[in-house]
Amino acid sequence: MCKGGEQVKRKKVINARDPDRFLSGVFVFSVSTVIVKIIGLAYKIPMIAKLGAQGMGYFNSAAEIYAVLCVISTAGLPVALSMLVSANRESGKYFAIQRIDRAATALFLSLGATGTAVMLVFAKPIAQSIGNTDAYLCILAIAPALFFVCFSSAVRGYFQGFQNMLPTAISQLIEAIGKLLFGVWFASVAIDFGLSLPTVAAFAVLGLSLGTFLSALYLLLCKTFSRRRWRRELLVLDTQDFFQEKEKSGYFSMLLKIAIPITVSSSVLSLTRLSDMALMMRRLQRIGVSVMEANVLYGAYTTLAVPVFSLIPSLITPIALACVPQLSGAIEAGSRGGQVKVVAQSLRLTMLFSIPAAMGISVYAEPILSLLFSGEHEAVAISSPLLAILGLSIPFAGLITTTNALLHSYRQTVKPILSMSIGAIVKIVSAYFLLGNPRIGVYGAPLSTLLCNWIVTGMNFAFLNRCVPCMGRREYAVQTYWKPLGASALAILASLAAYLPMRNMFEQSIFPFLCATCVAIVVYGALLILMGGLTKEDWMLLPMGSRIQQKIENCKNKRIQIKDG
Repeated sequence: MCKGGEQVKRKKVINARDPDRFLSGVFVFSVSTVIVKIIGLAYKIPMIAKLGAQGMGYFNSAAEIYAVLCVISTAGLPVALSMLVSANRESGKYFAIQRIDRAATALFLSLGATGTAVMLVFAKPIAQSIGNTDAYLCILAIAPALFFVCFSSAVRGYFQGFQNMLPTAISQLIEAIGKLLFGVWFASVAIDFGLSLPTVAAFAVLGLSLGTFLSALYLLLCKTFSRRRWRRELLVLDTQDFFQEKEKSGYFSMLLKIAIPITVSSSVLSLTRLSDMALMMRRLQRIGVSVMEANVLYGAYTTLAVPVFSLIPSLITPIALACVPQLSGAIEAGSRGGQVKVVAQSLRLTMLFSIPAAMGISVYAEPILSLLFSGEHEAVAISSPLLAILGLSIPFAGLITTTNALLHSYRQTVKPILSMSIGAIVKIVSAYFLLGNPRIGVYGAPLSTLLCNWIVTGMNFAFLNRCVPCMGRREYAVQTYWKPLGASALAILASLAAYLPMRNMFEQSIFPFLCATCVAIVVYGALLILMGGLTKEDWMLLPMGSRIQQKIENCKNKRIQIKDG
């Protein structure tokens, strides 16, 4: 009798979760990502003013090394941790969650400590190997950040397993704000003391490390308080799970089995981005472009076009991170309908964001770059057509992020490696021939990216269809792809109708572009409502979304009552 009562209590605890936490988590994380990106852009302005191009060279050298080590240390493990936590949570195995968390924390801290030690001990050799000897002080200053980021990733994966994205979102904001405030402050203090430029750059990097420390401290406090709440719930659960002890090494192997393929696929993606740097300079010179001109083309493409293109796929990341624990829980529960719902929501949200962004960036590439990089007329003229081509890749880039996460949830971790590897090969081979064609030249870089993303997306959908065959049905395709596509096309046409006459009236295109953007957003939203492209779950993403949805339902009910009357 007691056992049955405990099972009832367990069921109540499990069912107490908010069914809309996936959507609210996506919204919170998306808003946080946008703010972090804005802070990141704002951070560059004062830093360039204080450090100059040479000082930023020291800063970026350390930052690039740090970014590579971060990918290796944190790309797959947080996802693996969130999947295991979510799956065991769905089964009510909270003691297993504690043991998994301990194993993951030990693994993260070991990686962080090892990476930090390598950067501290080999700072000078690393700086010499990249041809920037004076950057070793920046490498020393950024080394502790790797340890703090690894710890933060462990806690974020833990919370994501509970479908709680708020701590992750707030910790990212703390890290970004800390980097901005302390980085600028430390650099100013170093300049006031008359220190050398490499030392000033190192002080600026130290602000980044302090920002990661504050973020890790906040997450530690969140986890400490949340454990008390979950510990109270543990008292009502079946204690049988407590005695089913599993060796810590077993959880290590489980984490690594999931994390290593994810890390490899992320590393392959990084290598595809490096292929442009390796090929553009050499292939452009082979068709008669001078070294100086090739450097200008490469600089304009990577500094202006690529960051704007990368912004939208980075905003899809919250959807991918939020869907992993949600889908893992549905898989563990054996709920086929729940799996279909999560997959459909993830793909639909990806398309709702990426399709209008792709059309807008492709059509308004020149006004966008002029607004962001005013004064850089030559660079804007070079990169605008390149960005217009890259814009076509945005939906595919977003789908790659989402489908990779969905495949990882199904433990199909090798499949993304296969698709990403083939895509990387296509990217490198096509870039080699396209960049070396005099009639195509630098346009070969964005075209090869488009071809790569198209191939990877197609393969991922073929793999995903084996896990969720019903996703190929017509009703899902209409709701997920065709309605956002139709609404986006009509919204862009409406914005052009406002933009083109106003462009002839104003000398600068910024004001007409802003007006056209407002028209596009309003028309897009209105068309989605009229076409039924927004579901109840989509409204829940918005602030006051439940009230908006309630008012819409009230209006519908009144119309029905009037007709019946």
